[in-house]
Parts: sequence; structure tokens; C-alpha cells
Amino acid sequence: MSPALLPFRRLLTRLAVMFMPLLLAACVSAPPQPFEVASARFHQNAAAMAMYDEMPEEQYPLPATDISEVNPRFLRQEVAYPTREQPGTIVVDTNNRYLYLVREGGKAIRYGIGVGKQGMSWRGRATVGRKASWPRWTPTAAMVARDPKKNGPWAGGMGGGLDNPLGARALYLYQGNRDTMYRIHGTSEPWSIGKAVSSGCIRMFNQDIIDLHSRVPTGTPVLVLNRDPLLKLDPAEAADEFGADDPETF
Repeated sequence: MSPALLPFRRLLTRLAVMFMPLLLAACVSAPPQPFEVASARFHQNAAAMAMYDEMPEEQYPLPATDISEVNPRFLRQEVAYPTREQPGTIVVDTNNRYLYLVREGGKAIRYGIGVGKQGMSWRGRATVGRKASWPRWTPTAAMVARDPKKNGPWAGGMGGGLDNPLGARALYLYQGNRDTMYRIHGTSEPWSIGKAVSSGCIRMFNQDIIDLHSRVPTGTPVLVLNRDPLLKLDPAEAADEFGADDPETF
């Protein structure tokens, strides 16, 4: 290189050293590209998909339930279940969010459930005193007074249908001739299965409550297990959810 160009080269080197940190900072401080955080999704096999497929033959044609984000353990399946309970008994495990229909040979059909406040406020033995298909639901007077816009239109009762809080079927539990106000029913909110929810007793996927309803007759024994301290409800809350004067309120 010509001696005349050396000062110019030194100047370029100094400028490069001075501005390199700024160039590097520009690289690392560039905003990251947006990305989407995917929710948990599960690969469900064909048999599972078929169990929760549409049921167009129902009185109110039932669409398929999207189970792509449901943990497979909450889907209907036969499992080993050694127990002293007799075959045909329903066992509700509120803590683990399962309902078992006991079968012969130490087996059971296990269903996933959602448990509401009332579901965590009772335990014991009962029988299925009544069964209903696409049951009617009636809000209590307290529910109507608290939220007249939402509940007022149904003060005279909501007929069965896809939007009904009781879902496609309901089992009403009795002790002798006394209604316990405890219900096992379907739900219009399938996302709630496997979770603790704000209201109601024991809810199931509509396809599951239809299956259970078809397998158990009136008089079926039921055992409700609840290993936690029972949730205490104030009288107004209990009346709101149970509807003591209305045997079809959820």
C-alpha cells in the first residue's frame, strides 16, 4: 500500500472500531418476530373420536364434541377398578374428576367429570331416583332477581335443548323418597370436564351422559366420594343452584 494512503486506512480502522458496538447492538435489539403460543393439543385415536361424534338421531341433533384439547384420561374408557362395590354401582370420585360404573371382574367404565360447588358440598350414598332425557331447567326466583336479563326469560322454565344447562340427560339422586338435590347431568360447556367449575353438581360430556343414562336403571346405587372438607354453601347460594322447590333445576 502507498505510504500516502496509510493515514486514510488508519482512519477507517478507527471508525470501524468506534461504530462496531452500535452495529452489534442494532442486531441484538431488533424486536423479535411475533409467534403464536399453541394450547395443549392431544392426538386422539379413531375410536375416541367416534365416541364423541355427532348424534343426529337425538331429539335435538347433537354435534360432535371437539376433544382435541381434552386430556385422554378424561375420555370414556374401561379401566381396572378393584372395589367392594357391586357391579352396576356408580362411584363418583369428585377429587380426581372421575365417575366409575362398576363392572364384573374388577373392571369399570370410567368417565371424566366436571365438579361444581354443589358437587363439592355433599358425599354419601344414594340411588338414582329419577332419569330424564333432554331435561327441563328452571332458574330459581333468587337467580331471576339477581340477574333478570339473563335468567328472567326462563322464569317459567327452559325446555330441553343444546343450550340447556342440564345437557342431554340427567340422573337425580335420592335417599329413600328424599331428593338430595344432587344431579349427574350433561353440559353445554364441554371445556369444563376435568375441572372445578362455578356451579352445578356433576357434569359430563353429553355423549357420556347419554351412554351412562342408557346403562343404568332407576334404583341404581350411587356412592359419592369426597376426601376434601365439604364446601359449605350459604342458604341463598344453595337455593340458587339446587332450586329446592324445583326438582329439575341444576
